[in-house]
Amino acid sequence: MAHLSDTETAIEPAVAKAADGNFRLPTHWLGVAPFFIFALMFLIFPTIYLVVGAFQNNQGEWTLENIANLFQPNILAAYWISIRISLASALLGALVGFAIALAIVRGGLPAWVRSATMTFSGVASNFAGVPLAFAFLATLGRLGLVTILLREIGVNIYALGFNILSFWGLTLTYLFFQIPLMVVIITPAIDGLKKEWGEAAATLGATQFQYWRMVAIPVLWPSFLGTVILLFANAFGAIATAYALTGSSLNIVPILLYAQIRGDVLHNPHLGYALAFGMIFVTGLANVFYIWFRTRSERWLK
Repeated sequence: MAHLSDTETAIEPAVAKAADGNFRLPTHWLGVAPFFIFALMFLIFPTIYLVVGAFQNNQGEWTLENIANLFQPNILAAYWISIRISLASALLGALVGFAIALAIVRGGLPAWVRSATMTFSGVASNFAGVPLAFAFLATLGRLGLVTILLREIGVNIYALGFNILSFWGLTLTYLFFQIPLMVVIITPAIDGLKKEWGEAAATLGATQFQYWRMVAIPVLWPSFLGTVILLFANAFGAIATAYALTGSSLNIVPILLYAQIRGDVLHNPHLGYALAFGMIFVTGLANVFYIWFRTRSERWLK
């Protein structure tokens, strides 16, 4: 009874406060409510729907057949070529983007060069899909502008083995948004290199090469690796650009998934859900490593 009396005593002030009209709704959550609603509607719920569908058949019964079908040779080949394209575009985009970011931050260039580069990178990193595919076909297709100009000076890139509808053609197309994304992400990390570190290294007699090898690169390494992983996940999930550029001529996972869900011949939506589940697993694992590397880099840059 004593415990009950104590509880009632604790509740009375709250009731009195509400009765006085001082009770306030948690309005401070209203600002982030659209984000949570958007995340639930377009990320969480669709993901749950895909995962559940991957373990069901057309009759709604639970099964592992769809997951087992992921180990078919053509599906494994699709995952392999997707991983290769994503890895190639991520590594090349990271190296070129890092060089550009290093030049605009520590290269002694005018301030307007950095401003223009960052503005373009912010736009280009989101430029994909049908417009990007059309741009590359108009530039490097068989009748593209650059192809014709090179042919005029005696260089036929298609006779040399290049094909825009191939592994390297799609990788080159992906670089258009991979390089700017690398610039946008890695620039703050390069900015975080403190001038005092370079001055201390110079005071101790270190050369610029020694400073970069022993100080700067170890500090930037987690950020660099984390961004490479993020670029990999970004390319692995891209479908609009690949489908608009190559159609079904290149057997990558997003195109195979599209054929299973929307195709007339290969229509098997639950196998498509399983393909999506495999993509979620790969990209989710990549993002876990990205967060881990990002956390390590932030410790140094604080």
